[in-house]
Amino acid sequence: MTDVLRRGRASLAFAFLVQGVAFALLVTRIPAIQDRYGVSDALLPAFLAAVPVLAGIGSVATERLVKRVPPSRVLRWSQPVVLLALLGVGAGEHMAGLAVALAVFGLAVGALDASMNMLGVSLQRAYGRSIMLSFHAAYSLGGIVGASLAWVGAHWQLALWVSYLPVVLVLMPAALIGSRWYVDQEQQEGRHRDRVSGAASERGDGAGPVPFKLLLPLCLVMTVAYIGDSTVSNWSAKYLQDVLGSSEQTATVPYNVYMVTTLLGRTIGDLGVRRFGAVVVVRAGALVAAAGFAVVAGAPGEWVGMLGFTLLGLGLCVLVPQTFAAAGRLFPGASDVAVARLNVFNYVGFLIGSPLVGVLGDVWSYRGAMLVPMVLVLVALVYARSFTPEPDRYGGGHERARTADVGRGSHGL
Repeated sequence: MTDVLRRGRASLAFAFLVQGVAFALLVTRIPAIQDRYGVSDALLPAFLAAVPVLAGIGSVATERLVKRVPPSRVLRWSQPVVLLALLGVGAGEHMAGLAVALAVFGLAVGALDASMNMLGVSLQRAYGRSIMLSFHAAYSLGGIVGASLAWVGAHWQLALWVSYLPVVLVLMPAALIGSRWYVDQEQQEGRHRDRVSGAASERGDGAGPVPFKLLLPLCLVMTVAYIGDSTVSNWSAKYLQDVLGSSEQTATVPYNVYMVTTLLGRTIGDLGVRRFGAVVVVRAGALVAAAGFAVVAGAPGEWVGMLGFTLLGLGLCVLVPQTFAAAGRLFPGASDVAVARLNVFNYVGFLIGSPLVGVLGDVWSYRGAMLVPMVLVLVALVYARSFTPEPDRYGGGHERARTADVGRGSHGL
């Protein structure tokens, strides 16, 4: 493994970490943002929904953009925009300024998420083994850091811009410096060239199409994974306090536990993929996540409820990284296009998850509402074969043998 690839992996992991910090700083300070700008409870959902919608647009635009410029360049310049938009959210004075800052944040996040995962997929191909979960582990670590910084700002009652400015001043130059070592697919040619017609550029320039019918199973898995994730992030505190009768302070614990177990699961997840294969890991993740929702729905008290949210972190954490990796394997000659399209369903799941649980909780019960994402996450079991290295050639009894390593060199990818 060359120093170029090692530096590329480290710099990309740092980019994931920075994005985790930025996103956590935004979502964990939503009440403070609402108070600063006087956003009403009725208007707040519109502001929050606009971010993933615009992020989806940014992801679609990135699909076209990377046909002309490398994904590394998209990531290099979208990350500072995200950080500056975050600062704009904290420093604005009027609601129109908040709307502009959130719009810029959403569009840039879409481009950033898509380009980060494009580079992650191509680096995994070059390594010839599973490393995708390690990038998302860095994102989880960034989320924990960002949430901790947000707690400090809230505890000391700091103005939003005072909380955000030091983070931006430190992370933006660090991210720009780290971007010097991003590794694009063109830099890997000659070392790890896939056997595609005409050895076309792996960004999709002149490569084969990406039929939506073939990508659809992965899109569904991505959607249900984010429905589960948004359920935890938006409803865990309310569920523990209102349904299980915990204190307000204890109600903040489940999401923190969820983030820590997500980090743990992603840190060791690549070892599981290398040992047992992606199909087995995805199936296990779906079953553990479904068990977590079942425990939450039936919990007699707060501690059992927290056990359920712990299981959710361990189960859901593997689905998203492996879905991106599977898209890269399924379309080796057009992986960037596949990743950009798949990334849109990240935001679809986010948009569906929170309102779905809220509506079901109001018209039925919150315990019953938790059973719906439990059933939905089992979609990953139905489409687990889509995670094989070469699904058109191997199936059934060959899955475990063929997926014990993500790729035997570049040919398994």
